[in-house]
Amino acid sequence: MNASKWIAALLAGMVSMVAYAQTAQETAVRKAIEPRLGEEAKVESVTKTPYSGLFEVQVNGDIIYTDAKAEYLFVGRVVDARTYQDYTKARLDDINKVTFGNLPLQLAMKEVKGNGKRVIAVFEDPNCGYCKRFRSTLESINNITVYTFMYNILSPDSVEKSRNIWCAPNRVKAWDDWMLNGKLPPTASPNCATPHEKVLELGRNMKVTGTPTIIFADGSRIPGAIDAKALEAKLSSIK
Repeated sequence: MNASKWIAALLAGMVSMVAYAQTAQETAVRKAIEPRLGEEAKVESVTKTPYSGLFEVQVNGDIIYTDAKAEYLFVGRVVDARTYQDYTKARLDDINKVTFGNLPLQLAMKEVKGNGKRVIAVFEDPNCGYCKRFRSTLESINNITVYTFMYNILSPDSVEKSRNIWCAPNRVKAWDDWMLNGKLPPTASPNCATPHEKVLELGRNMKVTGTPTIIFADGSRIPGAIDAKALEAKLSSIK
C-alpha cells in the first residue's frame, strides 16, 4: 500500500471511530434523559450539536437541549451571537418539513383562483378566529390553489360544523360563507360521511398543534395567520 492510500485508510478509520464514539455518547444521553422527562415525553432522537457540547433532544415535535450527563435541560433558542441566526428555528423547520406531494389531498377542500399555479395546504378549524382572519387574507390573493383540511381540534361543535360544510353541495362556498360571513349551511344528512378522523390522524402525525397551519409546496410550514404581504413574499420565494 502506498503512502497516500495508507493515509486515506487511516483517516477513514479515525472518522469511523469518532462517529462510533459520538453515536455511543448520544445513546447514553438518550438513556439518561428519557426517564427524567416522564412517560408522556416521546424522545424521537438525540444528536450532539456543534455548540458548547450540548445535545439536541427532539421530543414531542419540539427541541430541547441537555448536557453530556443529562443533568440539565435547556429550553429555548440557540442563536448565533454574531449573525443572530436562529439555529433552533432552522432545525425545527427542517424537522417539520413535509413532502407536499404525499399529502392526501382528497381529504381536503380544493379552491382554485386564477391560474392556480401557486399551491398551499391549510389546516383550519371552523371555530378558529385566526383562521377566519387568514381566510379573509386569501380573498386578496390570486393565482393560487388552496387545499383546506378541516382540522377540528378547538371545540366540541367543530366536528358538526365541519360536517355540515363538507356535506354541502358546494363545500368551498359553504366554508367561505361560514368563515367570512358567519353563515352555516343546513344540517347534513346523517348518511353523509366525512374525513374528520383521517384528517385528525394526519394532523397529529404531522405534529400540527394549532390552527391555522400553512403548508407550502416546498414542504415548509408557517404556524398561525400571516398577512397578504408576508404570504406573497413566501410564495414568491418558492421556485
